[in-house]
Amino acid sequence: MKEDFALAMAALRRERGISQRRAAADLGISQAQLSHYENGAREPGLNFVCRACDYYGVSADYLLGRSAPAGGYGSRDMLRLRSQLNNLIREAQQLLEDMDA
Repeated sequence: MKEDFALAMAALRRERGISQRRAAADLGISQAQLSHYENGAREPGLNFVCRACDYYGVSADYLLGRSAPAGGYGSRDMLRLRSQLNNLIREAQQLLEDMDA
């Protein structure tokens, strides 16, 4: 569960373009705590899972890696690849910004 939850949390936040600081504030936890959840260093309690489900508009089954999202990727491998692609896009955007500066 820990890996699936961490991947889902990080991917949902990034897909929505929300900073870790903002998401943590909205969810009522510290940025450090959210970082621990997103990198799999810690597992959340049930209350936090419920808040995260409400915040991102997904089911607990999805966050816990028991089902695909409604719009569906189909597998955790696709979620992992999507997250990696988003990271590459952000890095490319940063490189372009640095070139313009």
